[in-house]
Amino acid sequence: MSEFNIDAKQISDSLKETLGDWQDSVKDDLVGYVSAVADGVARVKGLENVMASELLEFPGGLVGVALNLEEDSIGVVLMGDSNHIEEGMPVKQTGEVLSIGVGDGFLGRVIDPLGNPIDGKGPIEFTERRRLELQAPSVVERQPVGEPLQTGIKAIDSMIPIGRGQRELIIGDRQIGKTAVAVDTIINQKDTDVKCIYVAIGQKSSTVAEVVERFEQEGVLDKVVIVNAPASAARRPPGREAYPGDVFYLHSRLLERCAKVSEELGGGSLTGLPIIETKAGDVSAFIPTNVISITDGQIYLESELFYSGVRPAVNPGTSVSRVGGAAQTKAMKKVSGPLRINLAQFRELEAFAEFGSDLDAASQAQLDRGRRVVELLKQPQYQPVPMEEQVISLYAVTEGFLDVVDPADIPQTELDLIDFVKTRYSDVINSIKTTGELPEEELKTAVEAFVSTLEKKEE
Repeated sequence: MSEFNIDAKQISDSLKETLGDWQDSVKDDLVGYVSAVADGVARVKGLENVMASELLEFPGGLVGVALNLEEDSIGVVLMGDSNHIEEGMPVKQTGEVLSIGVGDGFLGRVIDPLGNPIDGKGPIEFTERRRLELQAPSVVERQPVGEPLQTGIKAIDSMIPIGRGQRELIIGDRQIGKTAVAVDTIINQKDTDVKCIYVAIGQKSSTVAEVVERFEQEGVLDKVVIVNAPASAARRPPGREAYPGDVFYLHSRLLERCAKVSEELGGGSLTGLPIIETKAGDVSAFIPTNVISITDGQIYLESELFYSGVRPAVNPGTSVSRVGGAAQTKAMKKVSGPLRINLAQFRELEAFAEFGSDLDAASQAQLDRGRRVVELLKQPQYQPVPMEEQVISLYAVTEGFLDVVDPADIPQTELDLIDFVKTRYSDVINSIKTTGELPEEELKTAVEAFVSTLEKKEE
């Protein structure tokens, strides 16, 4: 057996090499403790220098956000499953204020409210983080809303137009098409420069998965970020309605960020379409009145219309857009002018006619035209209509060209009309699309030519 020799110098050199970079330092870490926890909110004591909205670290890697900064304690909202948190557990400061990553890397992904991917497609690459509680643009940093955000929904683009930078509430009872309006609006942005964020709060994960699949089928998923706070994570604490002020503050902080900013700041916009569910059509409840007071108008969906087959079930009488015609092209503004009046008179005459009263010829004609307008405004889900096609259809019905068509045949006649104009008068449809102006004489000629083909068929 060979001898194993090692001298003292080798040992000394090895120790110097290993310990050469070691520095004697003491880390001063202030640790607080949980004094109480309930309903996803922890009361923390022992941390004196916490910032508002700072992230605090709890055992098990759980993160909380410091919201209530009181003299002797901190109210912390826990961002995740908090069943393992108990009184006395340690809490550490992170020194970071609540922020999330931002960038185009989030497009096409499903994330949780903190920006973490939950779609199983791996991590999201981003180069910048941004604080959640940023100051909204001031009045001098904004400009008036004047550029249309086309939803592709005829009833909305014609009577309740939405502009880029506007806040338009979608409100109505359960299961009557509120989400459908938002989804169709996103699908209609396929060929625009608009990027969309679809936020699902308290929805079943299966429902969100269906929406994601639909976006993928329609080819718009790469323009959408899906934020999912599922029903499994959204508990309703007892006595929630006893503290309503913070909900109003939450909604107002979020919606005041919607704006069309000045040209000096780039001229971009953020448009908000909040969705609120009513109970039995009651818009005077606390949350609906809150959000109505914050927004620039509302699209009111009515159960009675929905179940009578009018879909989207938009009630033009109670719906309003405070931006109005400023968010429409000149062509759309011109053809949609008589639409509300036609519908209002139709509803009035319809109620009168239900009593079995005989109507004079003029009233009967008005009633018939109203029926045709209602039929024209019906629209299948996931089939948004381009602005230029809407203009042609609305022009034909409001100017009386389709009075010769049976109301039941209006949907098919509309499709035939669009095909006819695209094929034989493509310059008319291209002119509306590119200029936004209404070439009235040329359009009149095109529609008259189409109507003459209908009359020949009848012969």
